[in-house]
Amino acid sequence: MFELTLAAKERLLGSNHPSTLNSRGNLAAAYRDSGRAAEAIGLFEQTLKGRERVLGANHPDTMNSRVNLAAAYREAGRVAEAIPLVEQILAARERQLGGSHPSTLNSRINLAAAYREAGRAAEAIPLVEQTLAACERQLGTEHPRTMGARNNLANAYRDVGRADEAVPLHEQTLAACERQLGTDHPRTVSARGNLAASYQSAGRVDEAIRLYEQTLADRERLLGTEHPSALNSRHHLAAAYRDAGRAGEAVPLLEQTLEARERVLGRDHPDTVTTRNLLAPDHDAGQGADDAS
Repeated sequence: MFELTLAAKERLLGSNHPSTLNSRGNLAAAYRDSGRAAEAIGLFEQTLKGRERVLGANHPDTMNSRVNLAAAYREAGRVAEAIPLVEQILAARERQLGGSHPSTLNSRINLAAAYREAGRAAEAIPLVEQTLAACERQLGTEHPRTMGARNNLANAYRDVGRADEAVPLHEQTLAACERQLGTDHPRTVSARGNLAASYQSAGRVDEAIRLYEQTLADRERLLGTEHPSALNSRHHLAAAYRDAGRAGEAVPLLEQTLEARERVLGRDHPDTVTTRNLLAPDHDAGQGADDAS
């Protein structure tokens, strides 16, 4: 439907008409939502260029295109390309809307998340601490945006080795999500996986495994076995099995995850490489045992 609509508008109105640009952005979003990130990125790039040319760099639709392209870059593992866009978005919103506007707070959270993904967690922490304090003051402790900021701060603390500070923040976030959204809401499932990761980092591996198992089951049931989020949960569960000395359970999961990630994401996607690297010591050990026999 989106493809037919775009084709018709390009034919009737031209490729740079605002309505055509809207349809191109809608098709890109549909591709992204169905896991076709590479196709989505190309359309998002075209849409951004068209809107900058037709509407101007600071038009709200242009800003929205910049947000969408940055998100697609991050989903495709191209965080280095996403960061300049998100920095540009945050600067524009601070200038136009002020530092405490909800859109500005959201942009600050997105920039912090991108910094984390790029291994720059120390830069992310001040951004998220500032955002969490503003959200709690303006929106209350259990507003969805506040919960998102709390979750992101906990993730950043965990990234820099402050797992003991991350755990209570993640526990608070999960409890609020379950109470407000229900156990199957995507944010609740994500909060459960994040708490599992902090338990694992804090050395509480058995508690982490129980949560990872639940998160994987939920995502496979709700999203399908090869959705990128389900594959992410499978990878983390396998890593936790390894930490617990349960290599016999970890290796088959890693092999399944690697095969699926190569097929769904591509051999060179950062997530695929991470799974391959985690599996390599087990394969090397197996090869060594075969040689010895």
